[in-house]
Amino acid sequence: MERHSTLGGLLALLLLAGCSSPCRAPDLRTLYDRSAQYHDEHRNPVIVIPGILGSRLTDGPTGRVVWGAFAGDYANPNDPEGARLVALPMRSGAPLAELRDGVTSPGVLDRLKVEFLGLPVEQAAYLNILRVLGVGGYRDEELGLKAIDYGKDHFTCFQFPYDWRRDNVENARKLHEFILERKAYVQREIEKRFGVKDRDVQLDIVAHSMGGLIARYYLMYGAQELPAEGPPKPTWEGRRHVDRVILVGTPNAGSIEAVFQQKDGIRFASILPKYEAAVLGTFPSIYQLFPRVRHKPLVYAEDRSRSAGDFYRVEFWEKLGWGLASREQDPVLQVLLPDVSDPAERRRIALDHLRKCLERAERFAAALDAPAAPPAGVSLYLLAGDAKPTSAVAHVDGTARRIVKVEKGPGDGTVLRTSALLDERQGRPWSPSLVSPIRWRQVMFLFSDHLGMTKDPAFTDNVLYLLLDDPRESYHAAGERS
Repeated sequence: MERHSTLGGLLALLLLAGCSSPCRAPDLRTLYDRSAQYHDEHRNPVIVIPGILGSRLTDGPTGRVVWGAFAGDYANPNDPEGARLVALPMRSGAPLAELRDGVTSPGVLDRLKVEFLGLPVEQAAYLNILRVLGVGGYRDEELGLKAIDYGKDHFTCFQFPYDWRRDNVENARKLHEFILERKAYVQREIEKRFGVKDRDVQLDIVAHSMGGLIARYYLMYGAQELPAEGPPKPTWEGRRHVDRVILVGTPNAGSIEAVFQQKDGIRFASILPKYEAAVLGTFPSIYQLFPRVRHKPLVYAEDRSRSAGDFYRVEFWEKLGWGLASREQDPVLQVLLPDVSDPAERRRIALDHLRKCLERAERFAAALDAPAAPPAGVSLYLLAGDAKPTSAVAHVDGTARRIVKVEKGPGDGTVLRTSALLDERQGRPWSPSLVSPIRWRQVMFLFSDHLGMTKDPAFTDNVLYLLLDDPRESYHAAGERS
């Protein structure tokens, strides 16, 4: 035993010694300072789009924190008033777009504030990616990113905060408005700084997780609404304003974790309150993170060749008694619908909301899965994880109405590699070479978890290269950067 341990330790030392040089983090100052400080009318502005949970939410009328802190007077989902602030309204017969509250998003969640045993604790959320791109003055800070100096003239990076509880198509339409506003601002600045009037500004997007779905929908359809029946026809309307899109850990084929969360609710940490299934069940966005039925992510435990059902149908949820269809969630529904005294009526409202969310999610998935060749000049880049065991296939005991086993696959701990790629070989006979409706310009795999990859030096180096150094036709056509 001692000999094996010694040999194992020696092997580890040799491996570490062998990769010590190439594993060293890059010198970002040497690599990118000159490019970062080169400001002219050709530089594309950059918009950062966070994923689900990645924007702060506050209640407009009261100013209370709905998401972004677990300290002070935040909206605790275990309190009736807090639960009603966190959940979206439900009303039978009303379209999802009309179910509004007073919650707004004042910014991307750079830090998450938590109170533990009376002591404040801060966890970095999107702080690193904001620092990488110099968004909102995030410069000269820790993690080695102080090496990136954009100079005093840096004015072309923006963060797109949004209410991540709501429908992703709705947020894509808000992204359109945001882009038009930022384009107009940049055009004014270019005229003031460089004397170039009405510059045709194109933007780059760096989007993490669910933010990548919003970016892809906008690129393919612009501000177009989903039709009531059938998928929309890709128009690539977003191409008028967007040049490059860099997706980071985006669940292009969904994540089974979203089904688990809608089934049971979620507690993000043992010291934090639980968000019940009926609260999360009011969010259209989570349903839009569901995996594809055709990929067979849910199978029967007794026969793994059989799909456990179509989880885009409300009957599936009723049969298994999960999520908003669970009768055990009635006490939560009573809190969310205080004016409805009849349990049967509360259930009818909940199932109506569930049906609307599922139908919307299915149409959204069909829109993103539509095979369509992008026009010339559209560049889609993907950075994804494939080194962390990630939930892939759940075995359902239909009699007990529960999940008895979850198979794992390579991913980032949240999103499977196959989902990020939208690999259509899943659930079908395998074939060589990737089969995907997405025409990727370039794909790179990282060995970090879902949020941790934004702290990976490989992430930093490659994103900065794509945004600052990678050749663009518009830059070199007239030899203006010789």
